[in-house]
Amino acid sequence: MKKATHQQTKQHNRDLVLRTLFSHELISRAEIARITNLTRTTVSEVVSGLLKEGLVDEVGRGESLGGKSPILLSIVPDARYLIGLNLGQDKFIGAIVNLRGEIKETVEIKVNDSDGNNALELIYQILDELIDKGVKPIVGIGVGTPGLVNTREGVIVNAVNLAWKDLPLAGLLEKKYEIPVSILNDSQATAIGEYVYGGEHEADENLIVVNIQHGIGAGILVNGRLFQGDGGGAGEIGHIVVQEDGLKCRCGKFGCLETVAGARALINQVGVSSFEQVVAEFLAKRNGTEKIVTTAGKYLGISLANLIGILNIQKIVLTGDMIQLGEVWFEAVKSSIRQASLEKMYQGTKLELGNLDYRACILGASAFLMLDDYSLLFQEN
Repeated sequence: MKKATHQQTKQHNRDLVLRTLFSHELISRAEIARITNLTRTTVSEVVSGLLKEGLVDEVGRGESLGGKSPILLSIVPDARYLIGLNLGQDKFIGAIVNLRGEIKETVEIKVNDSDGNNALELIYQILDELIDKGVKPIVGIGVGTPGLVNTREGVIVNAVNLAWKDLPLAGLLEKKYEIPVSILNDSQATAIGEYVYGGEHEADENLIVVNIQHGIGAGILVNGRLFQGDGGGAGEIGHIVVQEDGLKCRCGKFGCLETVAGARALINQVGVSSFEQVVAEFLAKRNGTEKIVTTAGKYLGISLANLIGILNIQKIVLTGDMIQLGEVWFEAVKSSIRQASLEKMYQGTKLELGNLDYRACILGASAFLMLDDYSLLFQEN
């Protein structure tokens, strides 16, 4: 095992301090040293550098515990900006996000077809419009996209609804905009967004976030870290067959979960042209929508019971269009999980609704840029 170089040690210490600052609104140098187990001298040196970079500010004094009142530090939210893209809906949405996850500017464009080249041009259009707004410095672009994604290589392996295969999107965007780019599955990005910004989630927590839109996917966090599996596709539950003699799916198989439990499936079954109309029909109790909705919830619940049995993760957050269907759908999901799960495993399961709608994917895609490494905050801009 190689010994860390002096530079690697300095970066490790810097990232420890930054991670602690990001997880606290206000904190003193002494408290950072206590949490990180770094010496006070090391913390002071790191903080001095962060102050010079404009990333941190001294914002007042805390309560005295007998000596001088400690100086409190805080991340400067608008010191740097990131761009997050959500490509997982019937419209592409891009936003400029600051270091505290506050959305500063938004651009969205309707996606009318599944032509891959046209879809790529829409991404360029969104990014051009966001950059032209003059918010600086933008230090990275994070993209949440449907489909199978090789995050390490920045390649969209297969996105059925966008007709993308082996698309090196990160490389294309880095070449055009000359800043770091990360690509991950939209459900995985949504999971990060909900985990970091969506609620009271503990550090190092296990969490499954299930994103139910036209497609269905799950983002899995183990000990607070995104689990992508060996090939990057962990959580791709929408294309697990739940009906052997079911409808043909966009992926080519028959009876996939999204053919019975996703928003597009309900649009087709109710015979309308938008999910908003599905919700309207359901609230008006027309067209047999209650049975359609409860059946969708039942199949989703069975799939979640399988995840519980395999992973034994007890906290599950549901997000996406389908949560608009309210208590009837939610209770159908819970009832199905209970019936399909081992009783003792279900008893510890906590099922919640997400808080961030489409923003979870945008915020998660941008946050992913800094999950393991804060280096992009220190590039020349």
